[in-house]
Amino acid sequence: MAAHKTWKSLAHVFIKENTFFKTGYFRRSIFNSPKPPQRLGRTISTIGDKYTNFSPCLSSVLAGRSYKELYELSVKDPDVFWGSIAKERLTWIKPFDTVRDCEITNAQTNWFVGGKLNVSVNCLDVHVEKHPDRVALIWERDEPGTEVKVTYRELLETTCRLANTLKRHGIHKGDRVAIYMPVSPLAVAAMLACARIGAVHTVVFAGFSSEALAGRIQDAQCKAVVTCNQAVRGGKVIDLKPTVDTAVKSCHSIQHVFVAQRTSTLASMGQLDVPLEEAMAKELGECAPEPMDSEDMLFMLYTSGSTGKPKGIVHTQAGYLLYAALTHQYVFDYQPGDVFGCVADIGWVTGHSYVVYGPLCNGATTVLFESTPVYPDPGRYWETVQRLGINQFYGAPTAIRLLLKYEESWVKKYDRSSLRTLGSVGEPINHEAWEWFNNVVGDGRCPLVDTWWQTETGGVCIAPRPAEEGAEIVPAMAMRPFFGIEPVLMGENGEPISGNKVSGALCIKQPWPGMARTIFGDHQRFVEAYFKPYPGHYFTGDGAYRSKEGYYQITGRMDDVINISGHRLGTAEIEDALDEHPDVPETAVVGVSHEIKGEVPFAFVVLKEDAYRNQTAVVGELRGLVATKIAKYAVPDHFLVVKRLPKTRSGKIMRRILRKIAMEQTGDMGDVSTLDDPSVVTEIIAAHAQYKILKSKK
Repeated sequence: MAAHKTWKSLAHVFIKENTFFKTGYFRRSIFNSPKPPQRLGRTISTIGDKYTNFSPCLSSVLAGRSYKELYELSVKDPDVFWGSIAKERLTWIKPFDTVRDCEITNAQTNWFVGGKLNVSVNCLDVHVEKHPDRVALIWERDEPGTEVKVTYRELLETTCRLANTLKRHGIHKGDRVAIYMPVSPLAVAAMLACARIGAVHTVVFAGFSSEALAGRIQDAQCKAVVTCNQAVRGGKVIDLKPTVDTAVKSCHSIQHVFVAQRTSTLASMGQLDVPLEEAMAKELGECAPEPMDSEDMLFMLYTSGSTGKPKGIVHTQAGYLLYAALTHQYVFDYQPGDVFGCVADIGWVTGHSYVVYGPLCNGATTVLFESTPVYPDPGRYWETVQRLGINQFYGAPTAIRLLLKYEESWVKKYDRSSLRTLGSVGEPINHEAWEWFNNVVGDGRCPLVDTWWQTETGGVCIAPRPAEEGAEIVPAMAMRPFFGIEPVLMGENGEPISGNKVSGALCIKQPWPGMARTIFGDHQRFVEAYFKPYPGHYFTGDGAYRSKEGYYQITGRMDDVINISGHRLGTAEIEDALDEHPDVPETAVVGVSHEIKGEVPFAFVVLKEDAYRNQTAVVGELRGLVATKIAKYAVPDHFLVVKRLPKTRSGKIMRRILRKIAMEQTGDMGDVSTLDDPSVVTEIIAAHAQYKILKSKK
């Protein structure tokens, strides 16, 4: 009876907007939970110093080794390194026979062969057994101060009810399920419910158009969709159900649409629709976990491809989970009892690895952030840090650049003393944003880890931490490879580039557990995109610079490299110079053709509000900055001042669109469905037309 009451409370929490916060079960303080045991057996590191002291205890076999010794072992003897960790850190239904069976040329990657486990058991059951009332999720809802806390016991029960609901409606092992939901406990439970029964989830960001959603459902041949009536974000209510209704009209594989109620507004229900909370209330709060092979599919996540058709990147069970958990602990110095604040949406890989799977596998308390950085004001992140006592904060450079436009008082007015580690994710962070994040937000006392990784890598591959005690952190640089990651810089003719102070195509020499296994339904495309360009290596698509100390600096996508009169130059390098101007929070540089030089840089520049009236002077100063920081040949031939840049919903700048505008090829802009606001394209086209008129008069 008590379990059923708990479930009703959680359902009530998800639906109601204003009434349930004042009293009740979910107002229990996370800090009243008993201090959790050190299940993972790590050595606690020194906290609060400028440099974090790492003495990692990854497994009993590896105990007592330094970071350098551990890294060398991880690349020289991966079987010993990963095998010992996997045996002790994951709960197995059947132990694995072989650590790895990989052939990188043909992208045949198998880890922990012969083993069987269930990911949801590793994320829920093992923690419920030891500390059921520890808080698993803090749902930071759109309205500040209305957070909801969900314990591991409650999350397990919700997951099992949802898993039983899926099974009752014909969803079984291997079936694909699309999840189109806002950030919420029920969305996390939907992911874990799929993992529990062996179904494969593909989370689609709850902001994609019906056409984009339909394309993903069709490619994956999903059998069901889990969605909500509406989403709430930034003070706005967004309808989701009508988008799903339009999408499934062209998706003949869909048998059921499970509809949850995020708000009290009732959704229009059709023949395929199942009221999710009602269905879950009829199910038991227990569900036997499906034994899964280590290499069975866990999830698919669609990412943009160069052809314009999204790619369904496939991640599997054991290797992905272990890598997500290990990077979560050691890159961010997570310790038992910490509140981990990754503000990414679960629709992106960052949300998968560092909101859901990594933290929950480690028994952490993880924050689900439903709102925006500026709602209701630019202090939202830092007010949340103070109120929830967040220890690690992981966000995107795009948001940091947005916030640094505002007065520092929006940060300083809140107590951020709980913070121990700051993290940056999604794109290379420019120096100005790094310094602001480090000095204003972190007061110069928190290690700031600029992380490099991709949807395809499963987790962080290059970051300043972990490292030896006293190791430096270089601003705006990813720096050090994680365990098992062996970066290689490749030249134009496919040869490895030796030495330091060199640049090249960033590749990784050998497989690691967290890497993607294939593109769903098109393994040949997977091979050609990632393994054919540089045989025997995984090609990241990014360029990188290796410093004289041997650290790695990501210079941008290889297709964002400009060849100016024979000089190869990454657009990120120019952007970094431009972003150092105090009146410039954000820029984007693309290459455009030039009849003499081959290519020249075209800079799109966003100015702070009070600088627009002096934009001519600012542009002149920007020219001087680039000439000083890089060289005169790197100075953009064109500067176009715009109010904003075209970005995807995950915050990435769509340079393809900017390149078409700059080259006056606006007749076919291609797919713009992933843009956060497509109207920005019209704005920039108009600004470019005005720019041409003014230039013709000179």
